[in-house]
Amino acid sequence: MEIKIQIPTYSRDNGIEFVWEDNFIIQADNNLNSLVIKANKEGLQSLAKHLLTLAQDEVPVDTHLHYDEFNSLEEGSCEIVIQKI
Repeated sequence: MEIKIQIPTYSRDNGIEFVWEDNFIIQADNNLNSLVIKANKEGLQSLAKHLLTLAQDEVPVDTHLHYDEFNSLEEGSCEIVIQKI
């Protein structure tokens, strides 16, 4: 299967641009030693775009994506931070 997607180009002035699919749902649960991410199709596609954006060569090391229930995750979700190394 081949899927073509557009991801925003990183710029130092604007940082990482988040592109969300309409009607996305993402929930994160911390279960003992595991982080469980639950998402619908649109949520998974949104996360995939964000990870590919973070992976761009122009994105500096230590740049991170921060998700919580106040900006993108469902109510009651634990925070998720994904950092480029």
